[in-house]
Amino acid sequence: MPKGSNQKFKLYRLAQIMQRETDEEHYITMPQILEGLAQYDVTADRKSIYNDLRDLSVLGVEVEGESVGNGYHYHVVDREFELPELKLLVDAIQSSKFITKKKTNALIKKLETLVSKYDAQKLQRQVYVSGRIKTMNESIYYTVDAIHNAISENKKITFQYYQWNVKKEMELRHDGAFYHISPWGLSWDDENYYLVGYDSEAGKIKHYRVDKMLNINLSEESREGKEFFTKLNMADYAKKSFGMFGGAEQKVKLRVKNSLAGVIIDRFGKDVIMVPGNEDYFTVNVDVHVSRQFFGWVFSLGEDIKIVGPCEVASQMKAEAERLMSQYK
Repeated sequence: MPKGSNQKFKLYRLAQIMQRETDEEHYITMPQILEGLAQYDVTADRKSIYNDLRDLSVLGVEVEGESVGNGYHYHVVDREFELPELKLLVDAIQSSKFITKKKTNALIKKLETLVSKYDAQKLQRQVYVSGRIKTMNESIYYTVDAIHNAISENKKITFQYYQWNVKKEMELRHDGAFYHISPWGLSWDDENYYLVGYDSEAGKIKHYRVDKMLNINLSEESREGKEFFTKLNMADYAKKSFGMFGGAEQKVKLRVKNSLAGVIIDRFGKDVIMVPGNEDYFTVNVDVHVSRQFFGWVFSLGEDIKIVGPCEVASQMKAEAERLMSQYK
Protein backbone atom coordinates (compact mmCIF):
# COMPACT_ATOMS: atom_id res chain seq x y z
CA MET A 1 0.00 0.00 0.00
CA PRO A 2 1.54 3.34 -1.05
CA LYS A 3 2.01 5.73 1.83
CA GLY A 4 0.19 9.04 1.96
CA SER A 5 2.00 12.35 2.03
CA ASN A 6 1.08 13.04 5.66
CA GLN A 7 2.08 9.76 7.33
CA LYS A 8 4.05 11.54 10.07
CA PHE A 9 0.75 12.99 11.32
CA LYS A 10 -0.97 9.61 11.46
CA LEU A 11 -1.32 9.29 15.26
CA TYR A 12 -2.34 12.95 15.61
CA ARG A 13 -5.01 12.65 12.91
CA LEU A 14 -6.28 9.40 14.42
CA ALA A 15 -6.67 11.17 17.79
CA GLN A 16 -8.58 14.01 16.08
CA ILE A 17 -10.95 11.59 14.37
CA MET A 18 -11.66 9.60 17.52
CA GLN A 19 -12.25 12.68 19.66
CA ARG A 20 -14.45 14.45 17.11
CA GLU A 21 -16.49 11.49 15.83
CA THR A 22 -17.04 9.40 18.98
CA ASP A 23 -18.29 9.62 22.54
CA GLU A 24 -20.11 7.37 25.02
CA GLU A 25 -23.09 7.06 22.69
CA HIS A 26 -21.47 7.27 19.23
CA TYR A 27 -19.03 4.74 17.80
CA ILE A 28 -16.87 4.39 14.70
CA THR A 29 -15.88 1.27 12.76
CA MET A 30 -12.49 0.34 11.33
CA PRO A 31 -13.52 1.12 7.73
CA GLN A 32 -14.72 4.55 8.90
CA ILE A 33 -11.39 5.15 10.67
CA LEU A 34 -9.45 4.27 7.50
CA GLU A 35 -11.73 6.50 5.43
CA GLY A 36 -11.26 9.37 7.88
CA LEU A 37 -7.46 9.06 7.72
CA ALA A 38 -7.55 8.96 3.92
CA GLN A 39 -9.21 12.38 3.92
CA TYR A 40 -6.03 13.69 5.57
CA ASP A 41 -3.91 11.80 2.96
CA VAL A 42 -2.83 9.25 5.57
CA THR A 43 -2.87 5.57 4.61
CA ALA A 44 -2.85 2.63 7.03
CA ASP A 45 -3.70 -1.04 7.34
CA ARG A 46 -5.92 -2.50 10.03
CA LYS A 47 -3.06 -4.07 11.99
CA SER A 48 -1.20 -0.79 12.40
CA ILE A 49 -4.42 0.97 13.45
CA TYR A 50 -4.95 -1.57 16.25
CA ASN A 51 -1.52 -0.65 17.61
CA ASP A 52 -2.15 3.08 17.10
CA LEU A 53 -5.42 2.94 19.02
CA ARG A 54 -3.53 1.48 21.97
CA ASP A 55 -0.78 4.10 21.61
CA LEU A 56 -3.30 6.92 21.81
CA SER A 57 -3.33 6.48 25.59
CA VAL A 58 0.13 8.10 25.56
CA LEU A 59 -1.59 11.26 24.26
CA GLY A 60 -4.23 11.00 26.96
CA VAL A 61 -6.89 9.62 24.61
CA GLU A 62 -8.41 6.40 25.96
CA VAL A 63 -10.16 4.32 23.29
CA GLU A 64 -12.40 1.36 23.98
CA GLY A 65 -13.40 -1.31 21.45
CA GLU A 66 -16.64 -3.27 21.58
CA SER A 67 -17.49 -6.38 19.57
CA VAL A 68 -20.56 -5.87 17.40
CA GLY A 69 -21.49 -8.67 15.00
CA ASN A 70 -18.43 -9.63 12.98
CA GLY A 71 -16.51 -6.45 13.74
CA TYR A 72 -15.62 -3.88 16.37
CA HIS A 73 -16.92 -0.43 17.17
CA TYR A 74 -14.54 2.06 18.81
CA HIS A 75 -15.11 5.15 20.90
CA VAL A 76 -13.28 7.53 23.26
CA VAL A 77 -13.88 7.16 26.99
CA ASP A 78 -12.93 9.30 30.01
CA ARG A 79 -12.45 12.69 28.41
CA GLU A 80 -10.67 15.37 30.40
CA PHE A 81 -13.94 17.33 30.74
CA GLU A 82 -17.39 15.80 31.13
CA LEU A 83 -20.27 17.37 29.23
CA PRO A 84 -22.01 18.73 32.41
CA GLU A 85 -18.72 20.42 33.39
CA LEU A 86 -18.45 22.12 30.00
CA LYS A 87 -22.09 23.21 30.16
CA LEU A 88 -21.28 24.83 33.49
CA LEU A 89 -18.33 26.68 31.93
CA VAL A 90 -20.50 27.79 29.00
CA ASP A 91 -23.12 29.16 31.40
CA ALA A 92 -20.44 31.01 33.37
CA ILE A 93 -19.00 32.57 30.21
CA GLN A 94 -22.42 33.59 28.93
CA SER A 95 -23.42 35.19 32.22
CA SER A 96 -20.14 37.08 32.64
CA LYS A 97 -20.84 40.70 31.85
CA PHE A 98 -17.15 41.59 31.55
CA ILE A 99 -16.60 39.10 28.69
CA THR A 100 -17.50 40.66 25.35
CA LYS A 101 -20.02 39.06 22.99
CA LYS A 102 -17.26 38.37 20.45
CA LYS A 103 -14.99 36.74 23.01
CA THR A 104 -17.90 34.79 24.49
CA ASN A 105 -18.58 33.10 21.18
CA ALA A 106 -14.87 32.48 20.59
CA LEU A 107 -14.39 30.85 24.02
CA ILE A 108 -17.44 28.62 23.60
CA LYS A 109 -16.18 27.52 20.17
CA LYS A 110 -12.93 26.44 21.83
CA LEU A 111 -14.81 24.52 24.51
CA GLU A 112 -16.70 22.67 21.78
CA THR A 113 -13.42 21.17 20.56
CA LEU A 114 -13.10 19.30 23.86
CA VAL A 115 -16.09 17.06 23.05
CA SER A 116 -17.41 15.11 20.09
CA LYS A 117 -19.31 16.88 17.33
CA TYR A 118 -22.52 15.45 18.79
CA ASP A 119 -21.95 16.85 22.27
CA ALA A 120 -20.74 20.12 20.73
CA GLN A 121 -24.26 20.60 19.36
CA LYS A 122 -25.59 20.34 22.90
CA LEU A 123 -23.28 23.18 23.91
CA GLN A 124 -24.32 25.23 20.87
CA ARG A 125 -27.97 24.98 21.84
CA GLN A 126 -27.14 26.74 25.09
CA VAL A 127 -25.45 29.69 23.38
CA TYR A 128 -27.56 32.83 23.56
CA VAL A 129 -25.62 36.02 24.08
CA SER A 130 -26.96 38.47 21.50
CA GLY A 131 -29.49 40.04 23.85
CA ARG A 132 -27.22 40.36 26.85
CA ILE A 133 -25.51 43.63 27.74
CA LYS A 134 -21.78 42.91 27.65
CA THR A 135 -18.66 44.99 28.00
CA MET A 136 -17.35 46.57 24.79
CA ASN A 137 -13.69 46.58 25.82
CA GLU A 138 -12.05 43.79 23.80
CA SER A 139 -8.68 44.35 25.50
CA ILE A 140 -9.89 43.28 28.96
CA TYR A 141 -8.19 39.86 28.71
CA TYR A 142 -4.80 41.45 28.09
CA THR A 143 -5.45 43.96 30.87
CA VAL A 144 -6.15 41.14 33.33
CA ASP A 145 -3.00 39.33 32.17
CA ALA A 146 -0.93 42.49 32.62
CA ILE A 147 -2.30 42.95 36.15
CA HIS A 148 -1.38 39.38 37.09
CA ASN A 149 2.12 39.88 35.65
CA ALA A 150 2.57 43.07 37.68
CA ILE A 151 1.47 41.30 40.86
CA SER A 152 3.85 38.39 40.28
CA GLU A 153 6.74 40.77 39.47
CA ASN A 154 5.86 43.11 42.38
CA LYS A 155 5.55 46.15 40.09
CA LYS A 156 3.21 49.12 39.90
CA ILE A 157 1.08 49.67 36.82
CA THR A 158 0.11 52.78 34.90
CA PHE A 159 -3.14 53.11 32.97
CA GLN A 160 -5.77 55.54 31.77
CA TYR A 161 -9.34 55.30 33.01
CA TYR A 162 -12.49 56.26 31.14
CA GLN A 163 -16.19 56.81 31.63
CA TRP A 164 -19.10 57.12 29.18
CA ASN A 165 -20.59 60.53 28.47
CA VAL A 166 -24.16 61.34 27.36
CA LYS A 167 -23.05 61.13 23.71
CA LYS A 168 -22.13 57.47 24.32
CA GLU A 169 -18.47 58.36 23.84
CA MET A 170 -15.52 57.13 25.86
CA GLU A 171 -14.23 60.04 27.91
CA LEU A 172 -10.87 59.80 29.71
CA ARG A 173 -10.96 60.76 33.35
CA HIS A 174 -8.46 63.17 34.91
CA ASP A 175 -7.98 64.76 31.47
CA GLY A 176 -6.28 61.60 30.24
CA ALA A 177 -3.61 61.57 32.96
CA PHE A 178 -2.18 58.15 33.79
CA TYR A 179 -3.02 56.50 37.11
CA HIS A 180 -0.07 55.02 39.06
CA ILE A 181 -1.37 52.14 41.18
CA SER A 182 0.13 49.20 43.08
CA PRO A 183 -2.03 46.19 42.12
CA TRP A 184 -2.72 43.67 44.87
CA GLY A 185 -5.65 41.64 43.63
CA LEU A 186 -8.69 41.23 41.39
CA SER A 187 -12.26 40.97 42.58
CA TRP A 188 -15.44 39.98 40.76
CA ASP A 189 -18.44 41.82 42.16
CA ASP A 190 -21.87 42.78 40.81
CA GLU A 191 -21.00 41.10 37.46
CA ASN A 192 -17.93 43.31 37.00
CA TYR A 193 -14.19 42.69 37.34
CA TYR A 194 -12.30 45.10 39.63
CA LEU A 195 -8.64 45.81 40.26
CA VAL A 196 -8.00 46.35 43.96
CA GLY A 197 -4.83 48.36 44.49
CA TYR A 198 -3.03 50.92 46.58
CA ASP A 199 -2.89 54.56 45.54
CA SER A 200 0.34 55.92 47.06
CA GLU A 201 -0.58 59.55 46.40
CA ALA A 202 -3.93 59.24 48.16
CA GLY A 203 -2.52 56.84 50.76
CA LYS A 204 -5.42 54.39 50.57
CA ILE A 205 -6.89 51.31 48.89
CA LYS A 206 -8.88 51.95 45.73
CA HIS A 207 -10.63 49.80 43.15
CA TYR A 208 -11.13 50.24 39.41
CA ARG A 209 -13.38 48.57 36.85
CA VAL A 210 -11.00 46.50 34.70
CA ASP A 211 -13.08 46.97 31.54
CA LYS A 212 -12.67 50.77 31.88
CA MET A 213 -8.87 50.63 32.05
CA LEU A 214 -6.89 51.54 28.92
CA ASN A 215 -3.24 51.50 27.82
CA ILE A 216 -1.99 49.55 30.84
CA ASN A 217 1.77 49.22 31.31
CA LEU A 218 4.09 47.80 33.96
CA SER A 219 6.11 50.41 35.81
CA GLU A 220 9.71 50.13 36.89
CA GLU A 221 8.63 51.07 40.43
CA SER A 222 8.02 48.36 43.04
CA ARG A 223 4.58 48.05 44.57
CA GLU A 224 3.64 49.89 47.74
CA GLY A 225 0.94 49.42 50.35
CA LYS A 226 1.87 45.90 51.42
CA GLU A 227 1.08 46.75 55.06
CA PHE A 228 -2.55 47.42 54.06
CA PHE A 229 -3.00 44.17 52.16
CA THR A 230 -1.27 41.75 54.51
CA LYS A 231 -4.25 42.18 56.83
CA LEU A 232 -6.86 42.42 54.07
CA ASN A 233 -8.99 39.43 53.13
CA MET A 234 -9.91 40.09 49.49
CA ALA A 235 -13.11 38.03 49.58
CA ASP A 236 -14.11 39.69 52.84
CA TYR A 237 -13.37 43.11 51.36
CA ALA A 238 -15.66 42.49 48.39
CA LYS A 239 -18.41 41.16 50.70
CA LYS A 240 -18.39 44.35 52.75
CA SER A 241 -18.37 46.66 49.70
CA PHE A 242 -21.68 47.09 47.92
CA GLY A 243 -21.07 47.41 44.18
CA MET A 244 -17.39 47.93 45.12
CA PHE A 245 -18.18 51.47 46.30
CA GLY A 246 -16.00 52.54 49.17
CA GLY A 247 -17.00 54.00 52.50
CA ALA A 248 -16.03 53.88 56.14
CA GLU A 249 -16.12 50.32 57.43
CA GLN A 250 -18.51 49.96 60.36
CA LYS A 251 -20.31 47.23 62.22
CA VAL A 252 -24.01 47.73 61.53
CA LYS A 253 -26.86 46.08 63.41
CA LEU A 254 -29.84 45.07 61.29
CA ARG A 255 -33.33 43.93 62.29
CA VAL A 256 -34.43 41.47 59.62
CA LYS A 257 -37.58 39.49 58.91
CA ASN A 258 -37.07 35.73 59.10
CA SER A 259 -38.06 35.29 55.45
CA LEU A 260 -34.91 37.23 54.45
CA ALA A 261 -32.50 34.86 56.20
CA GLY A 262 -31.39 33.52 52.81
CA VAL A 263 -30.69 37.05 51.54
CA ILE A 264 -28.44 37.76 54.55
CA ILE A 265 -26.57 34.46 54.16
CA ASP A 266 -26.12 35.02 50.42
CA ARG A 267 -24.64 38.45 51.08
CA PHE A 268 -22.58 37.91 54.25
CA GLY A 269 -21.97 34.14 54.35
CA LYS A 270 -23.06 31.27 56.58
CA ASP A 271 -20.78 32.32 59.45
CA VAL A 272 -22.92 35.36 60.18
CA ILE A 273 -24.64 35.16 63.59
CA MET A 274 -28.41 35.67 63.40
CA VAL A 275 -29.91 36.29 66.84
CA PRO A 276 -33.59 35.34 67.09
CA GLY A 277 -35.91 38.12 68.28
CA ASN A 278 -39.67 37.63 68.27
CA GLU A 279 -41.37 35.06 66.08
CA ASP A 280 -40.95 37.08 62.88
CA TYR A 281 -37.57 38.83 63.16
CA PHE A 282 -33.92 38.31 64.00
CA THR A 283 -31.02 40.73 64.47
CA VAL A 284 -27.59 40.48 62.92
CA ASN A 285 -24.36 42.48 63.20
CA VAL A 286 -22.46 42.83 59.92
CA ASP A 287 -19.31 44.68 58.83
CA VAL A 288 -20.00 46.90 55.81
CA HIS A 289 -18.54 49.88 54.00
CA VAL A 290 -21.28 52.41 54.67
CA SER A 291 -22.24 54.10 51.40
CA ARG A 292 -25.27 55.08 49.36
CA GLN A 293 -25.02 51.70 47.66
CA PHE A 294 -25.41 49.99 51.04
CA PHE A 295 -28.42 52.18 51.83
CA GLY A 296 -29.83 51.35 48.39
CA TRP A 297 -29.53 47.64 49.18
CA VAL A 298 -31.43 48.18 52.45
CA PHE A 299 -34.07 50.25 50.60
CA SER A 300 -34.53 47.45 48.06
CA LEU A 301 -35.56 45.00 50.79
CA GLY A 302 -38.37 47.28 51.94
CA GLU A 303 -40.05 47.11 55.33
CA ASP A 304 -38.60 43.68 56.12
CA ILE A 305 -35.24 45.12 57.18
CA LYS A 306 -34.18 48.07 59.34
CA ILE A 307 -30.88 49.59 60.48
CA VAL A 308 -31.06 49.73 64.27
CA GLY A 309 -27.50 50.73 65.05
CA PRO A 310 -25.24 52.51 65.37
CA CYS A 311 -27.29 55.70 65.66
CA GLU A 312 -25.16 57.69 63.20
CA VAL A 313 -25.66 55.06 60.45
CA ALA A 314 -29.41 54.97 61.12
CA SER A 315 -29.40 58.79 60.92
CA GLN A 316 -27.54 58.67 57.59
CA MET A 317 -30.17 56.26 56.32
CA LYS A 318 -32.92 58.61 57.45
CA ALA A 319 -31.19 61.56 55.75
CA GLU A 320 -30.92 59.56 52.56
CA ALA A 321 -34.65 58.75 52.72
CA GLU A 322 -35.46 62.43 53.24
CA ARG A 323 -33.24 63.36 50.31
CA LEU A 324 -35.13 60.92 48.10
CA MET A 325 -38.49 62.26 49.27
CA SER A 326 -37.33 65.81 48.48
CA GLN A 327 -36.01 64.72 45.09
CA TYR A 328 -39.33 63.15 44.11
CA LYS A 329 -41.57 65.69 45.82
